[in-house]
Amino acid sequence: MNNSLINFGLFIFRISISLFMMLGHGLGKFQKLISGAEIKFLDPFGIGATASFSLAVFAEFFAPMFIVLGVLTRFNSLSLIITMSVAAFIAHADDPFSNKEKALLYLASYVLLFFTGPGKFSLQNWLVKKIKNLNGILKFILH
Repeated sequence: MNNSLINFGLFIFRISISLFMMLGHGLGKFQKLISGAEIKFLDPFGIGATASFSLAVFAEFFAPMFIVLGVLTRFNSLSLIITMSVAAFIAHADDPFSNKEKALLYLASYVLLFFTGPGKFSLQNWLVKKIKNLNGILKFILH
């Protein structure tokens, strides 16, 4: 298999899935958060509706922005893995499969990006080339 094609495919996938998340789900939440409107939101971790909503805004708006750029892709994917797991298995636990399908597709997408990283066409790849002697967890996060 041609590595250039794999990296290009990963680049297109990373950008498209993250733009869909950011524009289709995160932007509306971000606008609601900054509007000062009352926040009514699921509180699965017992930290309050506003804090839970703020975490969802980070995961659905800011994390995809960084993933599009290819920066800290694994860390940002992890925030989306948690958010989409909550959406599929807690928020939509009793719903039919068709209602949780989108969350599960996003979950699978960000699990893929967690394991692959951003690929060759990313700011992260450029940074890794500039920083020598990476080891341990830092190497996993940045490479």
